[in-house]
Amino acid sequence: MKIICSKSNLVKGVSIVSKAVPSKTTMPILECILIDATTDIIKLTANDMELGIQTEIEGQITERGMIAIDARIFSEIVRKLPDNEVTIETDSNLQTVITCEKAKFDIAGKPGEEFSYLPIIEKEESIEISQFTLKEIIRQTIFSIADTESNKLMTGELFEIKDNILRVISLDGHRISIRKIELKDQVTDKKLIVPGKTLIEVSKILSGEIESMVNISYTNNHIVFEFDNTIVVSRLIEGEYFKIDQMLSSDYETKVRINKKELLNCIDRATLLVKEGDKKPIIINIGDELMELKIKSQVGSMNEEIYISKEGKDLLIGFNPKFLIDALRVIDDEEVTLYLMNAKAPCFIKDDEENYIYLILPVNFNAVA
Repeated sequence: MKIICSKSNLVKGVSIVSKAVPSKTTMPILECILIDATTDIIKLTANDMELGIQTEIEGQITERGMIAIDARIFSEIVRKLPDNEVTIETDSNLQTVITCEKAKFDIAGKPGEEFSYLPIIEKEESIEISQFTLKEIIRQTIFSIADTESNKLMTGELFEIKDNILRVISLDGHRISIRKIELKDQVTDKKLIVPGKTLIEVSKILSGEIESMVNISYTNNHIVFEFDNTIVVSRLIEGEYFKIDQMLSSDYETKVRINKKELLNCIDRATLLVKEGDKKPIIINIGDELMELKIKSQVGSMNEEIYISKEGKDLLIGFNPKFLIDALRVIDDEEVTLYLMNAKAPCFIKDDEENYIYLILPVNFNAVA
């Protein structure tokens, strides 16, 4: 095999597929990136058997073939080469020579035939949304997935297609995040639980442009994202997702309309007094025209008032400040509406159309109040 391509194309391709190289594996071949130049297109592939990524790069193929090269070494070499044309050549003994200007590396490769290719997915159905929309949906929900493996379902996000609406849902036991968008084309109802790791990596690769589209196809076991000459294939998480609609309520006894930036900045300031790992709640006292926010820790205390528009009862309630910050940061509206029932019931932050819903459980604050 012999290929010639620009360093920038190679760096971009390697950085895309590297996201699917496993950090630990009992199969050394999976620690490699496959360079496939057996057709007229140069393809790079990495696969950890849960997540697989393949991307095409522009370049010249002077001799067809394929080789698997250790991902870590290959990535480091490519990154540090001069900004010029790179030649990658292999011989019959799988020795791989990487040349750029006066730099020349000679490293051992592995047979490409041993590499685990991406599974061939019989696409049952697909949806198409813009890269911008998908990137935003992930950004606005991914922080609510659980980071422990104790409940596998919580480490993924539910993609629920119903009546031509796509709802993306995540939860970690303390909060729920929901984003909703309307789909252009008619599709069959479907529920998929997509690993959070997959969505995080997809989000990093997406350009985020409104004009560029992502084709998302799926079966009962896999989901495939196709965009910009890149294919991401991931296994789905098996199981029945939580019955979210039973947790959502439209009842409230207190409704608060507030400037989002003011509320976010105020909570952000309050957390300056909380050491990392400390679980100090922020106490919110909702009155007629004012919301008072208080926090008390070993470092000190803070209180601040914000003007609000309120319907219903006064309320004293406590929250984990991080959960409020996470939700407020990803809402783009100038003002937000909070719906509350009592000091022990969840708070809902949502817009009128329910394009986004954030449910946050309150915390007990007797020890602080």
